[in-house]
Amino acid sequence: MMNILDDLAFRGLIHQTTDRDGLQTKLSSEAVKLYAGFDPTADSLHIGHLLPILTLRRFQQAGHIPFALVGGATGLIGDPTGRSEERPYNTGDTVDQWTRSIKSQLSRFLDFDHPERPARVFNNYDWFSSINVIDFLRDTGVRFTVNYMLAKETVQTRLPLGISFTEMSYMLLQAHDFRFLHQQYDCALQIGGSDQWGNITAGLELISRTGGGDAFGLTMPLIMKSDGTKFGKTAGGAVWLDPAKTSPYQFYQFWLQTDDADVTRFLKYFTFLSHEEIIRLEASVQTAPEKREAQGVLASEVTRLVHGEEALVGAVRVSEALFRGTVDTLSATDLADVAHSIPTVSLEESSMNVIDLLVTAGAASSKRQAREDVQNGAVTINGVKVLDATQLVNADNALHRQYALIKVGKKKYVMAVFG
Repeated sequence: MMNILDDLAFRGLIHQTTDRDGLQTKLSSEAVKLYAGFDPTADSLHIGHLLPILTLRRFQQAGHIPFALVGGATGLIGDPTGRSEERPYNTGDTVDQWTRSIKSQLSRFLDFDHPERPARVFNNYDWFSSINVIDFLRDTGVRFTVNYMLAKETVQTRLPLGISFTEMSYMLLQAHDFRFLHQQYDCALQIGGSDQWGNITAGLELISRTGGGDAFGLTMPLIMKSDGTKFGKTAGGAVWLDPAKTSPYQFYQFWLQTDDADVTRFLKYFTFLSHEEIIRLEASVQTAPEKREAQGVLASEVTRLVHGEEALVGAVRVSEALFRGTVDTLSATDLADVAHSIPTVSLEESSMNVIDLLVTAGAASSKRQAREDVQNGAVTINGVKVLDATQLVNADNALHRQYALIKVGKKKYVMAVFG
């Protein structure tokens, strides 16, 4: 079997482990069952979830058996980790719908049909729904002192702001999950982000107090950009794995725009490239940064992994058309994709001159600025340079009788949609 811990260490994916030597021995001697949890807080996972998902995949490729636990029960409570206030509560029907959606997404990344090591998806509502509160308190709650719970960093952080008993109980629910999977399915390892360390160790504590057995925890680092900003956010919000929420073109562009200071780290985190190829790409960032080869490989690898080859081809086609100014080759579907990815204005007018269009679409701050941009040759519409400020733009000269893609300068794009 591949030495999975050495691979994770190379990729910077180990933040903390319990009993590293014991875990290494177990991983070297048998196929270990492990899990990561995903609470349904929306109808789609986002790229912040990719790290634990892909780490489960790495373990499966190394000969182990991954479980993905969707929190149909814990999603009704809400993890207080990393939050300054209590999460809004969603209805049972909403959480159930989100749970089914997330279970479907997870099937893209894990092999559920492997002949020897098939992955599995669980929903913790399946066991919590049959437990009454008295039994839970007598069986799980009694194993933890209030002092133990108050000492957890998550609780300490929230105490000055206030934390409900419901949120306090979240770590007990997650601890119960780990013990249940350990006892019923011989699951020996829980993985998660570093902010989950307190919840993971609570599970280990519960296992130790109720029969014991080999059990371990491993956390991965929380991802931040080198400039200190949060990873996975854009001006439009989160970068989702659902193509209906974040199009493949938007997804591809997100990775393509990765800063030089972050790209090697993200290649290690989010791709399955060999160590040698990553080291080569890291060198290319230093020797030929203007080529942005590493960013191109990163964007291609992750887009292919999440959305498939066909979607990647489409995203590259749109990107190259915008870069080269050959937007007239794009289909209506491609242009609709672009319209969801850049500032877009819908026009009720059937016709508009260039100056008014630039101002209305937000491509120029004023008519004076619009005229200067046109006079300086800085404006193209649908790939054609605009030389006449009085030119009319309408459905007749729009792409597919609907889209006017405006470019000002080298990088500023806006879209006007007629009708």
